[in-house]
Amino acid sequence: MYVSDKILQIIGIPHLALLSIIFGMMLLSFPFGVFVVFDTDVGGDINFEYPVSNFDVFKEIGHQLHFDIQIGDIFIVLWSVYAILFTISILGPDKGFLKTLSSILTHGKLDTKSNYLITITQWFSILILISAIIDFIQQGFGIVNIPPHVDNNLTQFLYVSLSPIVEELAFRVILIGLPLFFFFTHKFSVNHFFNSLWNPNRNLHVYDLRKVLFMVVLGGIFFGFAHILSAESWSEAKFAQATASGIILGWLYFRFGLITSILVHWGMNYFIFSYVNYISQINNITIEAGFSHSLINTMEIIFLISGIFSLSILILNYFNSKKVPQLKID
Repeated sequence: MYVSDKILQIIGIPHLALLSIIFGMMLLSFPFGVFVVFDTDVGGDINFEYPVSNFDVFKEIGHQLHFDIQIGDIFIVLWSVYAILFTISILGPDKGFLKTLSSILTHGKLDTKSNYLITITQWFSILILISAIIDFIQQGFGIVNIPPHVDNNLTQFLYVSLSPIVEELAFRVILIGLPLFFFFTHKFSVNHFFNSLWNPNRNLHVYDLRKVLFMVVLGGIFFGFAHILSAESWSEAKFAQATASGIILGWLYFRFGLITSILVHWGMNYFIFSYVNYISQINNITIEAGFSHSLINTMEIIFLISGIFSLSILILNYFNSKKVPQLKID
């Protein structure tokens, strides 16, 4: 047994506990989000019955199509999609969440390919860790990350709930999935096309990893610019964080499939904002104060520690896979 194998077994139990805690918190975010949207006044004059045709982005389309869709309708559709994806991630693609976790205890090794949710919770915490490191370094140089102005907390929650699907389709499927399909496909059929976009690594014969890395990095850079270019976007300091996030999400999309990139992105958006909005409502404090609440600080500590464990395990497993056993000569 390699020394790193022993280390993996030692950190396996706390890592298992942290992943389980994050899973539980993610599960609770589903009812928290419903409560925030349908049973609070988080939006003030705007509530779940507010028609989306009143938003500038939908106004012209709404007048032409004469539709009467409300914020609550959009939210329920999004909530249902995420609930379905979350359920799929618990069950597959090869083994269930609990069965995969048990391998940490028995073998001290985490098989990230056998269960989507393991990959999601693991890389979500790694993404939090990397974002925190980037922010810490930037603040050391006096570079402050300023978020965009928020007109209404309910509409903000709707937008952050919508963006994982919209942005993953735009920045991952279109900018990465489509080019990889035309680079590496060996046949043309409707079924193969959609399977390849759903999980490129499983359905395409990828023989040149450099092209994959180029598309992933390029997509990440576009993702970074998209967060700072519009008039009501983040400050320029967000570029590094968003680019790193885009590269990680792009690699997850290629390596494990669209469900992982969407749900890790969902974790950074809906999951966190559902807790912050819930805390602000039950404590009668602002959203800004909610981000500084002790519960959110505790969650952040859990994410960071889990990110350290997850990254350590990935590195150890990587070096273990590169080791070739030597023949013993007496």
